[in-house]
Amino acid sequence: MKNSKSLLIFILAVGVFGIINTEMGVIGILPDLADHFDVSVSTAGLMVSLFALAIAIAGPTLPLVFSRMNRKKVMLLVLVIFIIGNIISVFTTNFTVALVARVIPAFFHPVYVSIALSVAAASVSEKEAPKAISKVFIGVSAGMVLGVPVVSFIANTISLEVAMSFFAVVNIFTLIATLIFVPSMPVQERLSYGSQLKILTHGITWLSILAVLFLNAAIFGVYSYLASYLDVVTNMSANLISIMLLVYGLANIAGNIIAGRLLTEYPIRSVTIFPMVLVAVYLIFFFVAELTVPTAIIILVWGILGGIGANINQYWIMSSAPKAPDFANGLFLTSVNLGTTIGAGIAGVIIAQFGTKYILFVGVLSLVIGFICIILRNSLYKTAA
Repeated sequence: MKNSKSLLIFILAVGVFGIINTEMGVIGILPDLADHFDVSVSTAGLMVSLFALAIAIAGPTLPLVFSRMNRKKVMLLVLVIFIIGNIISVFTTNFTVALVARVIPAFFHPVYVSIALSVAAASVSEKEAPKAISKVFIGVSAGMVLGVPVVSFIANTISLEVAMSFFAVVNIFTLIATLIFVPSMPVQERLSYGSQLKILTHGITWLSILAVLFLNAAIFGVYSYLASYLDVVTNMSANLISIMLLVYGLANIAGNIIAGRLLTEYPIRSVTIFPMVLVAVYLIFFFVAELTVPTAIIILVWGILGGIGANINQYWIMSSAPKAPDFANGLFLTSVNLGTTIGAGIAGVIIAQFGTKYILFVGVLSLVIGFICIILRNSLYKTAA
């Protein structure tokens, strides 16, 4: 029984990796895609920005629509849609066709990820749910921070087409594994759409959404410019910057494992302390940013905290609406995507007005606002630590 649950969670983690990697993997090959489709790099960037916009739009809606259907069938449907989109992207020479082949699957991204998180939580006891979810989040972290260099390496050493095929291969593997090893998962308690939407009338839900939006803005708003920061402020070489990005990614995965334990044993305490710890890290980073070794240490610590933060964000929204898990996970995905967009946007303005070094204060301010939202929720809606 334990082995079957472990296999289920492994398949979910790989599936999430494939979905997230389809989203993020193109970042490292945007110049190649621009050349391939004979468009500008900024135009090729629509493959990233429109994908993210589709997720933000679909996050609170499509998981709700599919919440009453057999979860295995829904996951298979989403994987098939992604595989078709992946294959079209490999073979088409028309940029518009390639863009549409990416954006349509993007709307189903929140459906798969929200179900994967819900299924992982439901496969174990309520107390052990954060550990199960943290294992699925390893797939999220790997897709976000390791998929980029892997796809870029394949494109540089073999070809762009083979790199694009990597997305399809991972999703095909997950489709086969899901077909063979994942049992049928009909929804035991079919919640009406109205009962799920009702969570939006609760103050605890909105305080949780705001906290998550600002916590994610604090992490990924700054992380979006990490390569530029290390170049401009720390004066690292291109090779060293690549190593630092890899260190951040591996530390992120370690943070997921740590988060599972923290949220199992000390959930409220961990969420409350997290923003204060990250504020301290950012302030130290600001003062040692010109020094290579201290910066490397900070990136390692920051990467671990980033992994913990992703789990905290999911837990915080999920715990505000435990009776509507798929819808709550959809709200989580929308919140973090909006947080990333807002954080990166404000950080871009700060770079233009004050310089790259000062983007850390975007993170600090976001964390302070997020902390206030956490304290308000803790005060108004008492929960055991």
